[in-house]
Amino acid sequence: MSDALVIGGGPAGLMAADALLSAGHSVCLAEAKPSVGRKFLMAGKSGLNLTRAQPFGPFLAAYGGAEAALRPMLSGFTPEAVRDWAEGLGQTTFAGSTGRVFPTAMKASPLLRAWLARLEAMGLDRRLRWRWTGWEGAACLFDTPEGPRRLTPRATVLALGGASWARLGSDGAWAEPLAAAGIALAPFLPANAGLTVGWSAHMAPHFGAPLKTVAFRAGPLHSRGEAVITARGLEGGGLYPLSPALREGAALEVDLAPDLPLEEVQARLARPRSKQSLSNHLRKQLGLSSAARALLMECGRPLPGDPAALARRIKALRVPHTGLRPLDEAISTAGGVPFAALDEGLMLRARPGTFCAGEMIDWEAPTGGYLLTACLATGLWAGRHAARYLDGAATA
Repeated sequence: MSDALVIGGGPAGLMAADALLSAGHSVCLAEAKPSVGRKFLMAGKSGLNLTRAQPFGPFLAAYGGAEAALRPMLSGFTPEAVRDWAEGLGQTTFAGSTGRVFPTAMKASPLLRAWLARLEAMGLDRRLRWRWTGWEGAACLFDTPEGPRRLTPRATVLALGGASWARLGSDGAWAEPLAAAGIALAPFLPANAGLTVGWSAHMAPHFGAPLKTVAFRAGPLHSRGEAVITARGLEGGGLYPLSPALREGAALEVDLAPDLPLEEVQARLARPRSKQSLSNHLRKQLGLSSAARALLMECGRPLPGDPAALARRIKALRVPHTGLRPLDEAISTAGGVPFAALDEGLMLRARPGTFCAGEMIDWEAPTGGYLLTACLATGLWAGRHAARYLDGAATA
């Protein structure tokens, strides 16, 4: 029997296994799916965003209410360390104009293959199609292709993901056995999710069109980035940082001309437009795209004729919505195991020797490298503390 058991084969679980193996402990990794890293590979299809190249203070601030709890883990595995780790696996990286860091190969598969080769060379024991079903005393119970199995490791790291993208393995089914063990959980909530908007037929020609050069606000949160108009509403990286406020029902406001101050927008709108249509006037004077003009007509009518009032509407266009898309459509989730249920080493207070890592812990962050960095950092932290726990038990 291995010294340690890691349950979950995503980035957090693999990093926990890496830390334990590097500390000299034998590790069994159990994954419910037929292969590991499925969500990791899916995220890498459009270019794997590993982390963010920016000063550490603003980087930490992206984690919102979880900033203080995550600070030790992220300080121990900074964005620079993420790049060093990837390059240590033979995958060079580069930072784009927005600070997003990608492997030069722009794929997740080469990195994952190199990582698995490293782990297997250190002796990782992988068990696939092993679904964890809970505990019986000290034993971890699994449904496997060969029937029920029991493992009784000396330390366990749970890295079971959140509750979105169930087809890739993050189905949140682990919540039931944890709740049965008396561990109070925060409810799962969608994060980094699209927004549901009930469009009129006027918007149909614009489905799939991007909204570029705009800024978004919801409650105290603001973001600059792109979104896409879809048949069901809006989605995209520009909106995702606003998920916490939008979940609470905050209104969404869009600044369609964020590079121009209000006074300049008003002055340009006051210029004579002769026989031009208002749409053409907006395009020529403010550079509003077809999608932006459509959004203004959809959500801003009746448009005021006064340039000052119209400028205010363009700079703070309210988009009525009915909330975020459902949980399983979200890129990630909030909720799960609260930090209060964990000690400083991410060990469950109610189950000594059992640690948690990754998205199953109650934190959230926008896309753009923040999610993956925190998954890796908490996996490394949990794995190192599990190794220390094992070392302490061996010398006790």
